[in-house]
Amino acid sequence: MNLRSLDLNLLVVLQVLLEEQHVSKAADKLDMSQPAVSRALQRLRQTLADPILVRTAKGYDLSARAVAIRPQLKQVLLDVEGIMQPERFDPSKAKGVLKFTGLDLELVLLMPEVVRVLRLKAPHLRIEIVPQRSEHFDLLEQGEVHFLATGLQPKTVQDQYRRMEVITTSHVCVMDKNNPLAKGMNLDQYVSAAHGLVSITGKGPGAIDVILADMGYKRNVMLRLANFMSVSEFCANSDLIFTLPEIMAKHLMRNDALVIRPLPDGLATPDVRFYFYWHERFQHDPMCCWVRSELEALLANR
Repeated sequence: MNLRSLDLNLLVVLQVLLEEQHVSKAADKLDMSQPAVSRALQRLRQTLADPILVRTAKGYDLSARAVAIRPQLKQVLLDVEGIMQPERFDPSKAKGVLKFTGLDLELVLLMPEVVRVLRLKAPHLRIEIVPQRSEHFDLLEQGEVHFLATGLQPKTVQDQYRRMEVITTSHVCVMDKNNPLAKGMNLDQYVSAAHGLVSITGKGPGAIDVILADMGYKRNVMLRLANFMSVSEFCANSDLIFTLPEIMAKHLMRNDALVIRPLPDGLATPDVRFYFYWHERFQHDPMCCWVRSELEALLANR
């Protein structure tokens, strides 16, 4: 049989006919007219090549095939109903793996509180922090992670990504407390200083360099690092200045050899916005929907 020619509504009518064994009673239960149910019965008889209901001295009875298919039909309709209903996610019983990725310091800043909440409410759900790649959004694109924590934006078509803003922060300078510029600096002094730059890809200028170039300036980048976690070690007891999002700079203040200073007057930089991104493929995934609701609750309470 070609299933495309089968009207699934007929199976619902068939189930009630097998239960009631009477056209009028089936029509009442289905809230259909008796002629409509009679037409449906006729179509079922043609499709199954079986009378389904047979007349007896006491009314109607089921044919032998109808008796055989009645338990099968009930299970089939239950299975179809299960397929069509939205999947339910119970965090207290959920198992599986939830995967996040992001840059080292961004994850340190954003993820611990998230993990604590998820562990409390979904104790059987395993959480993995997947190492980031040079192309920031690759893991999302390839379906290898559920969420990406980042302050960057995708360079490709963006309509496949959804996002949730986590925090907004400004830029500041981080330097050794004995750096002469810690007492104050103007734009020329800032540009002439020795700068450190965190470059995840190892390519191209930093965002600050682009802004300075538009203003006709070029700073001296004397050290390029591949991650944020090592900034304090390289900055302490040196002449290097790092320009970082304030939320990251404050985290580095665990090293008491460093100080935070504002950018010089005349250097205006846009705020940095950190997001949780996810791919469109997980927009309706029950587990990811629940995780997003927990993230929203966390952000609302900040």
